[in-house]
Amino acid sequence: MSEAVTVQMNLSEFAKGLNLEIVHEGRNFLTLSSMSVERPGLQLAGFFDYFDTHRILLFGLAEYEYLRSFSSSERKEKLDRLFESGEVPCIILSRDLPAMDELISAVSAVKCPILRSPKITTDLMSDLYIYLNRILAPMTSEHGVLMEVFGVGILLIGKSGVGKSETAIELIKRGHRLVADDSVIIKEIANELYGSCPEKIRYFMELRGVGIIDVKHMYGSGSILSEKKIDLVVEMENLIVGKEYDRIGDKAETAEYLGVKAPKVTIPVTPGRNLAIVIEVAARNQRLKNMGYDASKEIIEQSLGIKE
Repeated sequence: MSEAVTVQMNLSEFAKGLNLEIVHEGRNFLTLSSMSVERPGLQLAGFFDYFDTHRILLFGLAEYEYLRSFSSSERKEKLDRLFESGEVPCIILSRDLPAMDELISAVSAVKCPILRSPKITTDLMSDLYIYLNRILAPMTSEHGVLMEVFGVGILLIGKSGVGKSETAIELIKRGHRLVADDSVIIKEIANELYGSCPEKIRYFMELRGVGIIDVKHMYGSGSILSEKKIDLVVEMENLIVGKEYDRIGDKAETAEYLGVKAPKVTIPVTPGRNLAIVIEVAARNQRLKNMGYDASKEIIEQSLGIKE
C-alpha cells in the first residue's frame, strides 16, 4: 500500500544533493513534506494568506533588493514576521547573495538553516522541483525483481518459487542489469513509475539452494543499476492447464501502482522453457510499441483488412 511521504534529512545530505553551501546550520536537519518552493515576495510585503510554511523559501535577486530598499529596523520587522507563521524547512539564497545581518538574526531565533547557491533563481527552482519530486514521490512496494533489459525496465512479479530470481540471474549473465530483487520500491514521479531497491538489500539476490549472492561483486558494476523507469510488468505463473494465454498480443493487460497503469504480460512457466529469451523478446517488443509499431495490429490488418 502507498505511504504518505514526509522526509526528515540531515542538512549536509540535502546540501550535497543540490550542491548548496551551508551558510547557517540552524537546527541542522530539514523536515520536507511539500514538493513546492515558495518565493516569499508577497509575505515580505505583508500578504500571508495561503502561505504554506511547509515549503522551502527561496530568496532571489527580487526579494533581496526589495529588502535592501528598507531600513535595517524595517527589514528586521518583515523577516521576524515571516518566521512567526510556522517552522520553515530552510532558506536558500540564489546567485551567491550574501546573508543580511537581519536575516541571520531572524533565522537564529527559530533555528532555521540558510543555504546558498551560485545559480540563478530560475535554474535553482528547477533543480529543487526535480529533487523534491524524487525525494517526496508517493511510493509503494512490490514483491518481485526489477531488471533493465535492452534499456526497458522490466518488473518481474509472481508467486514465490516461480523462478523470478533464477530468470533474473540468466538475464544478468546475458548482459542485462539488476535494479532490485525480492523487494522493489516503486515511486510515482510525474505520472510515471520508477523502481529502486531498499538500501539494506541493494544488489543482493537470494537463490534457493545457493543462498545470498552479491551481484555487483560477482558480475561487476556493469551488471547493476540504482533506479529504472518501469516500462513493462511481466507476471510469471506456473502453467494453468486450460487457461487461455494471449497468443497474438492483441489483449492489452495493465498493472496499476499508485494510480498509474503500466503495460503487462503474463508468461506461463513450464519446465525447460527459456524464460530469459522470452523476456528479452518481450522487452524488444515493448520498445517497438513505444515507438508506435505493434506487430499484432499489423498481422490483423494484413489478414482481415481491419484497421484499428
